[in-house]
Amino acid sequence: MIGLGTWKGSVNTMFFKGDVTIVVKDNNGQYDFDVVLPADIGDIPEFKIYDVAADGNVITGKAEVSLLPGKVIDLYFEVDEDAGLMSGYLKVPFIGKIKIKDAQRIAK
Repeated sequence: MIGLGTWKGSVNTMFFKGDVTIVVKDNNGQYDFDVVLPADIGDIPEFKIYDVAADGNVITGKAEVSLLPGKVIDLYFEVDEDAGLMSGYLKVPFIGKIKIKDAQRIAK
């Protein structure tokens, strides 16, 4: 499985600008993601991430969020294991792409 570990990257949207932490774990052969925002943001809506697959250095998947019931969010991340970098985006209906650029692996 590619991309396992804890990653820290920057996000710049009209709703939030700052660092996010993404924890990518192996859950019995399936990908498991946790997204952590700074504490001063408050409560984040509940995310459900599913249909995650890896092909080469790319991780794709789908997500749903409680704020947008019935809408599907597309996930796309490219992982450079050697450099410890990950970049990608979440494509959210009505909002567009939320890019995460040059996230660095901070823990394996």
